[in-house]
Amino acid sequence: MLHDTPPPQTRQSPQPKWLTIFRVLLGFILIWKGYTFFKDSASLEEMIRGGGIEMFSNNTRAIAFIITYINLLGGVFIATGLFTRWMSLINIPVVVGAIIFVNSKAGMSFSNTELILSIAVLILLIVFVIKGSGALSADEFFRSYTKAGMESGHTQKLFQ
Repeated sequence: MLHDTPPPQTRQSPQPKWLTIFRVLLGFILIWKGYTFFKDSASLEEMIRGGGIEMFSNNTRAIAFIITYINLLGGVFIATGLFTRWMSLINIPVVVGAIIFVNSKAGMSFSNTELILSIAVLILLIVFVIKGSGALSADEFFRSYTKAGMESGHTQKLFQ
């Protein structure tokens, strides 16, 4: 027997639709960085080795693998809007590490375009951890699809 209870409210805070452009752009930047790390893993391993932390320099191949696939998968998920908060949260330590260890060696000046890009990516990751994926996303599609099944007149007819 089905109850006539209202569907649960979504927890997502309202977000302007133009922010979707920044979410997709952020996803493509992460995919691009992951792809460049995948193509040239030796330079990523050298950057990790040059970070100066003994724990990281002993495991450069594993850390390079993890960073590459966090960027690739996180970028795909963020661009499509699927698990955006989680993927943004997972990518934050990678970008903070890039800012602290990699960009500090190259010079912390605003003429360093890699530093500016890393800071912009970090800010966007924090925004999407807080705001979520927005209305134009896979998360919202699945949320509304589930909600439609609870309302009378939609897929609920199939189960009566």
